[in-house]
Amino acid sequence: MLVTFANGNRVDLSKGIDISLPLTDDESNPRAWYVDLPRFEPVRTDDWVGVVKEGGGVNFRNIFFNPHGHGTHTECLGHITETVYSINESLNQYFFNAVVISVSPEKKDADEGTDEVVTLKQLLPLKKYKTIEALIIRTLPNSADKKSKNYSSTNPPYIDVECLELLDQLEVKHLLIDLPSVDKELDGGVLAFHHEFWGVPNNQRFDRTITEFIYVPDLVADGEYLLNLQVAPFENDAAPSRPVLYPFL
Repeated sequence: MLVTFANGNRVDLSKGIDISLPLTDDESNPRAWYVDLPRFEPVRTDDWVGVVKEGGGVNFRNIFFNPHGHGTHTECLGHITETVYSINESLNQYFFNAVVISVSPEKKDADEGTDEVVTLKQLLPLKKYKTIEALIIRTLPNSADKKSKNYSSTNPPYIDVECLELLDQLEVKHLLIDLPSVDKELDGGVLAFHHEFWGVPNNQRFDRTITEFIYVPDLVADGEYLLNLQVAPFENDAAPSRPVLYPFL
C-alpha cells in the first residue's frame, strides 16, 4: 500500500523494516542488568497441560521477562520517578518523522579504565535538520552479536549528556538506540542523561520516550524515514516495543 503525505513524501507500507529484537527463551536473547534469560513455561494443573505435543488442546504458556533487561523496549519518565508513570498513558501517537545516524563511540578516560561515548561532536551533522521528531542512533561497528549479547558487566557505550544541547535544539521527542541504556552501566545511580532528557525533577517531559535495545540492519542507510513506534499496552514505566522504519520513496 502506497501512502502520500501532505508534504509530498511517499512510503510503501508493505516495505517496513523492523528494528526490534524478538523475545526468546534461549541464549539468543540479548540481556543486560544482570537478569537471567526470559522463561516461557507452559501452564500445568493436576489434569491439564498447556502443551499440544503433550496432549493439551492448545499451547498456553506463562512468560517471565523484564522489559528493561530483555530486549527492545520503550520507556517514559516513570522509569526514574517515584510515581511509576505509565508508557501506555504517555505515548498516544505512533508515527513520526525520524532520522537515522551512525556513530562510532569515542574512547574516553574514566575513573576505572576507558569508556566508549557518543559525543556531541559526532551528532553535529544533525544540525542540517530543522527539527527531528525521532532520532535513531546506530553505533558502529554494527556487528550481529548485538542481537544476542549479554551486556551485563561489559561497560557498554553510552551517550554524553552534552548531546542534549543539540537534541533540545532539534526538538527531539523520541530517542532510539541500539544499546541497553543511554547512560553508563555503573554510574552510582546518577542516570544523568535520563534525568536531563526527561527534565526530572524540575521540568518533567511526559512527551518524551527512550527506546533501547534496537538493532538497525546495515541495509538501512543514514537519513530520513517514517517511524511507526508500536508499544505493547503495559501500564508500566516501560513495555516491549516494535519500531518499524519506512523509507521515503
